[in-house]
Amino acid sequence: MTSSVTSGAPSTPTPAVNSRGRVIVASLVGTSIEFYDFYAYATAASLVFPALFFPNQDGTTALLASFAAFGVAFVARPLGSVLFGHFGDRVGRKTTLVASLLTMGIATVVIGLIPAASTPGWAVLAPLVLVLCRFCQGLGLGGEWGGAALLATENAPAGKRAIWGTFPQLGAPIGFILANLVFIGLSQALTDAQFTSWGWRVPFLASSVLVIVGLWVRLKLIETPAFTKVVEAEAVAKVPVAEVFRTSWRKIVSGTFIMLATYGLFYLMTTFTLNYGVAATSPTDGSPAGLGYEKIDFLWMLIVGCVFFGLFTLASGPLAEKYGRRPMLLVVTGGIGVFGLLFVPLFAGGTVGVQSLLILGFTLMGLTFGPMAALLPELFPANVRYTGASVSYNLASILGAAVAPFVAVWLWEAAESPVLVGVYLTVMAAITFVALWLQKETRDIDFSGDIRA
Repeated sequence: MTSSVTSGAPSTPTPAVNSRGRVIVASLVGTSIEFYDFYAYATAASLVFPALFFPNQDGTTALLASFAAFGVAFVARPLGSVLFGHFGDRVGRKTTLVASLLTMGIATVVIGLIPAASTPGWAVLAPLVLVLCRFCQGLGLGGEWGGAALLATENAPAGKRAIWGTFPQLGAPIGFILANLVFIGLSQALTDAQFTSWGWRVPFLASSVLVIVGLWVRLKLIETPAFTKVVEAEAVAKVPVAEVFRTSWRKIVSGTFIMLATYGLFYLMTTFTLNYGVAATSPTDGSPAGLGYEKIDFLWMLIVGCVFFGLFTLASGPLAEKYGRRPMLLVVTGGIGVFGLLFVPLFAGGTVGVQSLLILGFTLMGLTFGPMAALLPELFPANVRYTGASVSYNLASILGAAVAPFVAVWLWEAAESPVLVGVYLTVMAAITFVALWLQKETRDIDFSGDIRA
């Protein structure tokens, strides 16, 4: 007769973890909303806002004023990275991601409700409310990317951080395609007068649906293992922004300039190309000459390019794991520098040349943007990681994105061609190349064990 002996020691419970599917959806939904909001605003800023909110300016001045309001969000983003980074490193990733999503979502819906400047009593108030909403969008966006990147990478299995880090990055092409399909559908279903009057509001109001879905998914998350270790080790930073600048300021500078070319390419490909592509070949309002494409035709060309953006974002993860973040990005950044010098011949190559430019630019965009969700967080220990990664990412947004549309229009007008715009991108790529060259490889760091700055 045999008997079984059971140990009196209690079994150790298996710690709860976020499933792969939940991480994918939660990180992807938030960044999809982020970039949907951006593209909706960027498209409206190019096509509608100059006449609606700055009607008393000439063509170029109104466009620049619209892009200035566009850039306010990027000025606010570093402030948002400090604000939400503080709570992300002190309270946790989950709660902070919910708050950032609400902030940017509400601001986006309000933009869709602002009366035009021609409405009695709103001549000054309308552009002011627009700028305020853009500022609030920027605050929320400042905390969104860092939290989504950490949600993906801090839940990733060993050796797959760059692959899982592509989940939030895919929100950029998805958001682009969603926003532009909405604009195309509205433009085809409505007359120009209807679109200008109320149709442009639909993409902003429709984002409320995406926000609700994002909130529902994120409220079901549990905290990431890395932040749980920080709490258990009693290593939570009292003032994360002070701690990260005290201990890791060089990493912030490095991360900012590593991200510079990515941001510059991103906003030139999405905002400048649209503006240049649809501008009249012989304008009569003082604006610089463009390519004269119909708006719908050029949006379809952008969507085709953005498919390559998504595909090569996915491809970038395995490449960054196989070859390392630094070697891969050095090659891609060199390619961006060369690409900037091809603006004139490609833009002058007819529809084939323009489509080739868009495909090549968006391909490079996917390859450089994809690994950033792994690389920037890897620069910082877990107790200041949310703040450090977010501040670097959003400081780069000022240097590489906030001024890019404004500078691009100015250079385009000055040269009466896109030649200087391409040189501008090449200069940004050169700066990023140097920053990458000086930065050590981060692929093999102890991501979970490094918890104290």
